[in-house]
Amino acid sequence: MHSPHRSLVRTLLSAACTAVLGAGLLAGTGTATAAAPSAPEATAGSKVVGYFTEWGTYDRKYYVKNIETSGSAAKLTHINYAFGNVSGGKCAMGDAYAATDRAYTAAESVDGVADTWDQPLRGNFNQLLKLKKKHPGLKVLWSFGGWTWSSGFGEAAKNPAAFAQSCYDLVKNSKWAGVFDGIDIDWEYPNACGNTCDTSGRDAFRNLMAALRAKFGSGNLLTAAITADATSGGKIDAADYAGAAQYVDWYNPMTYDYFGAWDAKGPTAPHSPLNSYSGIPKADYYTSATIAKLRGLGVPASKLLLGLGFYGRGWTGVTQAAPGGTATGPAAGTYEQGIDDYKVLKTKCPATGTVAGTAYAKCGSDWWSYDTPATVATKMTYKNQQGLGGTFFWELSGDTANGELIKAIN
Repeated sequence: MHSPHRSLVRTLLSAACTAVLGAGLLAGTGTATAAAPSAPEATAGSKVVGYFTEWGTYDRKYYVKNIETSGSAAKLTHINYAFGNVSGGKCAMGDAYAATDRAYTAAESVDGVADTWDQPLRGNFNQLLKLKKKHPGLKVLWSFGGWTWSSGFGEAAKNPAAFAQSCYDLVKNSKWAGVFDGIDIDWEYPNACGNTCDTSGRDAFRNLMAALRAKFGSGNLLTAAITADATSGGKIDAADYAGAAQYVDWYNPMTYDYFGAWDAKGPTAPHSPLNSYSGIPKADYYTSATIAKLRGLGVPASKLLLGLGFYGRGWTGVTQAAPGGTATGPAAGTYEQGIDDYKVLKTKCPATGTVAGTAYAKCGSDWWSYDTPATVATKMTYKNQQGLGGTFFWELSGDTANGELIKAIN
């Protein structure tokens, strides 16, 4: 039930990919031993990690260039490139054509220079290199897995060292040297069920992250997108996230997709509530419960990023404006039923109310929930109060052309 990324790709790639992740490094803070005690916290809390989808270059026509023209590149500290596949116990390319081969015209290119037929690297990877030249502090991580491609992690967990080696060889391949500063793992879900069910055991995730850290070393970032299920005996409890925390630079708990039109008849509920509210359909299905659970297990606040969705989820056949109404099914979306981008929804179905620190909208018989610049600001206050390491979001193309939502993060 996590990821707008879920079926977006199915129509674009034969082996659809999907999910969420995050990453980032406190660049150089380890050497600043004389820094004031407050300095590391300020650095930690300022991470802004955005997912960029490999397939966005097709139907969505969202290119690396758009990260620059929207003003997002100037606000981001890290980009998670989603997704690489996990196959045969190894890290694998997702869509090699999109990643390394597609030729960009001068108009589509980050620096206004067209690709040539004989250059060694084209595609998204080359565009990311150009973006990093404009923003030398920007870090990029390659995210592996996601909703559709997490089924391969069970095989990978049988030989974590071999998996880690394969990932290192791919991420650090000399053909795209300089693109990636680390790796992000989006396993949905270790020892639990997502698109498929995993039975690799409670220790598998920790063992996998230990092997990745051993191989990638301290000079590369290692992050993971993880479940937001804070229920007793739920997905957080199914794996040793606390034990694995020592190996990651940070976690991206996917604090969105709590509710949605997979429950076709409702009740309508905001998909990314910050807090509980009277009538919430399921206890402990809200952001602050997720953060509290992970912190209670001993995961440092500085290693937790607050997750935002740059999209909404909606139902149709709804008569009640307030949350908790009945529905007849998912509302129509641009690419997929029941989900749409913020940039579309802000005009198509403007917010009519707020609940639990997020917004909802009733237009005709449709009911949507999504974050707005105002509710993002509310969530930032919470993030700062909790001392969290920063913010991450799925995904860049959902924002407006001038970066309304990402600007509200800062």
